[in-house]
Amino acid sequence: MSRIAYVNGQYVPHAQAGVHIEDRGYQFADGVYEVCEVRGGHLVDERRHMARLVRSLGEIRIRLPMSLTALGIVLRETVRRNRVRDGLVYLQVTRGVARRDHYFPDPSTSPAIVVTARASDPAKADALAGQGIAVITVPENRWERVDIKTVGLLPNVLAKQAAKEAGAREAWFVDRDGRITEGGSTNAWIVTGEGRLITRHADNAILRGVTRTVMMEVAEKLQLRVEERAFTVAEALAAKEAFVTSATNFATPVVRIDGQPIGDGKPGRVARALRETFHQVAEIAP
Repeated sequence: MSRIAYVNGQYVPHAQAGVHIEDRGYQFADGVYEVCEVRGGHLVDERRHMARLVRSLGEIRIRLPMSLTALGIVLRETVRRNRVRDGLVYLQVTRGVARRDHYFPDPSTSPAIVVTARASDPAKADALAGQGIAVITVPENRWERVDIKTVGLLPNVLAKQAAKEAGAREAWFVDRDGRITEGGSTNAWIVTGEGRLITRHADNAILRGVTRTVMMEVAEKLQLRVEERAFTVAEALAAKEAFVTSATNFATPVVRIDGQPIGDGKPGRVARALRETFHQVAEIAP
């Protein structure tokens, strides 16, 4: 079956979907996005993702292209038309199409919106989590407003490619003080020898991951203590466990950092428990 995309008010064949060459997302990365998990044909944590979308749009002064109710209908219809049972739905909003100029276009310019959906294999993801992943560390070189989920992801792309070329799955950015901020497309966590979960506090240096937020509720359910603070590469290497979180990863164990094993070099008990419990806490909308 051919995939379907929603582009500026129309559902079109994915292979024919396109935006204008002067769309500001293409010209300036002047836009934001969200990725929401689809599980059993239902959206996971839609409310939280839409709240973050509204925040991101507000931070860069783009208006919401339609009501959240209407947007929810578009998301579900895109999922339905693509017959996605398990996978993800991707939403992107840009400032719209206008003559290339660094200044904002006329306020009457309509924001542009694209929605796509694709299936994934949960068994494959579980198998990857069962093995654990390797990460590398790279210098933090992104702008100072990483908390806004913009489409300007070139540093992330380069970091992820460096990880791939090193035989790893993810790259963790390290700031000038030697502290880990987050991954190229995930939030970073460690588990101390005392069993405390550590993840960086939600400042402007990290994206406030929806899965990160839900995982704190999962930890509470499992009676695990969470500390929101920066941690160093040395702490990560000495940790009992490490893992990453995202809408498409849930909690995925990290078993090596820069080639060095973490703990016993195998997925840890805490990360496994968090992953197994996640969907008992996440909001799964009809």
